[in-house]
Amino acid sequence: MNHRFRPALAVVSAVAATFALAAAAPAFAGKTLDAVKARGTVKCGVTNGVAGFSAPDTQGNWSGLDVDTCRAIAAAVLGDGKKVDFVPLNSQQRFAALQAGEIDILARNTTWNLTRDASLGFNFTTINYYDGQGFLVPKKIKVTSAKQLKGATICTQSGTTNEKNVADWSKANNIPVKTVVFESFEASFKAFFAGRCQAFTTDASALAGLRNKEATNPDDYVILPELISKEPLAPAVRRGDDEWFAIVKWVPNALIEAEEAGITQENIDALKATSKDPAQQRLVGSGDDLGKLLGLDKDWSYRAIKAVGNYGEMFERNVGPKSVLKLPRGANNLWNKGGLLYALPVK
Repeated sequence: MNHRFRPALAVVSAVAATFALAAAAPAFAGKTLDAVKARGTVKCGVTNGVAGFSAPDTQGNWSGLDVDTCRAIAAAVLGDGKKVDFVPLNSQQRFAALQAGEIDILARNTTWNLTRDASLGFNFTTINYYDGQGFLVPKKIKVTSAKQLKGATICTQSGTTNEKNVADWSKANNIPVKTVVFESFEASFKAFFAGRCQAFTTDASALAGLRNKEATNPDDYVILPELISKEPLAPAVRRGDDEWFAIVKWVPNALIEAEEAGITQENIDALKATSKDPAQQRLVGSGDDLGKLLGLDKDWSYRAIKAVGNYGEMFERNVGPKSVLKLPRGANNLWNKGGLLYALPVK
């Protein structure tokens, strides 16, 4: 080896060592994490009631995909998935509540788009449902395609992406429609089922829930096949607290990777005791300690998975075949099973 290259190599090695030490350094607790620990609960902004995502039963017990996301974060941070204060918010309230610090997480069927990402002071974390906007119509009007809605009145909620999406779709396809908007979600769908509009539009997952829950006879209604938008739904947090952002980003990723790795709510304890697979060990808490990089302990992901199961279990229970919605996995399947879900590596 030519000795004149040794000083340069020494500098490179020193820089590499510095980065390695930085990567292994524990994270500082952010102000939101400190506040959550002091309060003893995670404040999670949710819907007033959308089946499959966040809705209370008659006893006030919340369930849904977004609810489980919040419970997983509470389990990772506080050791108990039940330590969540669910704050019901309508579409107009949700962003102001997060901006004002009234909630720690917004997990409320909220679409991640450029305008919201760049202008509201939020960071979106991890997409937990790939949706798209569709139309619900009564079978009696004999419409089988959105292309047949020319001149139709369409009910929807104001202050959502749904209203703008209909306007864009109408203009792009030269299908004039009359949009009737309502301030609340409940008012908008009740007007539709009362016959005020010929169609109702919102995310296709919500349409399935409304048809099953609100219609006197669900078989009298059909969801048209076309989707007119992309609606990637994701939790959001306030900007300015990178430590909390990291936690709310990595907990859902751990749930997705748990499904990839074959870890379930039922087998996680056995895998914690016996698994020799490094990927499984990191998730069940018997391998590398990644929690210190998040300001958490080694069992953060174990507790999250134990509380709600992996992503596939959450999906089936809340919106999939085992739920009242009975939605197919579709785009929400794992990337190696024909879907779009691809967990960032927990390593």
